[in-house]
Amino acid sequence: MNGPDKYEMFQNRLKKVYRHLQKTAKHQNITCFRIYDHDLPEFPFIIEKYGPHVHVSEYKRNHQLDEEAHGRWLEKSRSVIATVLGVAPDDIFIKLRKRKAGHDDQYQKNADLKSEYVIEEQGLQFIINLTDYLDTGLFLDHRITRQLIKEQSQGKRVLNLFAYTGSFSVYAAAGGASSVTTVDLSNTYINWAQRNLEANGFEGDSPYIFLVKDVLQYLQTLEKNTFDLIIMDPPTFSNSKKMNAVLDIQRDHVMLINQCLNALAPGGLLYFSNNFTRFQLDAASIRASSIKDITRATTPFDFEGKLKRSCFLIQK
Repeated sequence: MNGPDKYEMFQNRLKKVYRHLQKTAKHQNITCFRIYDHDLPEFPFIIEKYGPHVHVSEYKRNHQLDEEAHGRWLEKSRSVIATVLGVAPDDIFIKLRKRKAGHDDQYQKNADLKSEYVIEEQGLQFIINLTDYLDTGLFLDHRITRQLIKEQSQGKRVLNLFAYTGSFSVYAAAGGASSVTTVDLSNTYINWAQRNLEANGFEGDSPYIFLVKDVLQYLQTLEKNTFDLIIMDPPTFSNSKKMNAVLDIQRDHVMLINQCLNALAPGGLLYFSNNFTRFQLDAASIRASSIKDITRATTPFDFEGKLKRSCFLIQK
């Protein structure tokens, strides 16, 4: 395939999916959504729109191009994206994303450009960073799950584990939670979570608590009937130097879930999600009154057919 045909194919594909998704996004009043996910093998990108800005992840592959040729290909791709999405090339942020090798890469800083913006999702404000980290600070695939948390948080004691930048905590606070405890291993992300809550007017030590802790250790310290609603969205695998143990979600999920159930009040709810594509829930070993697979029900329009995570609603 020669050059122009290849780019034309990319442009046509992008135009087609964008036209379709943009209509749904407009109808649902959504300004941040995924547009393209590896649709063509010659263009291994994930393309997401965050308001007026575009975040592009290029997956590392053996493209057999030298640095100069790869640079030309990338700039031509940027030009196509800018044309189709109607944005300035400077508003497109491209980063190289390596295949996950089973480490907690989300904590690695890639740059220090501080390209921060405040975007809106379902009436709430979130700080995103489009250059410095592997991810932007807001996982778009959990848009529906976040709304469910908001709807179920009124008067509840909420715990957000492996909280990342605290988006679930913001939704819980907006839903009228009586308290929100946000736990993550990273100082950077706990500070970010605090800023996200403050951006929405939720401030003060109580009822908003932020803890920099190893979740595996923290769960062991919790007493019964401490929380009414827990969100747990752990990494597939983590061997951070700050942790005492290695986390393997397939191996460890029963222990983690049962510890959460132990900390819940009777009838309390646990939202459990993870990104391991071959994940199998060991339901027989979980001490719950009900377990519901809500993966499909929490899949947004822009992730249909491409979602690689699972999500469960587990009741004590």
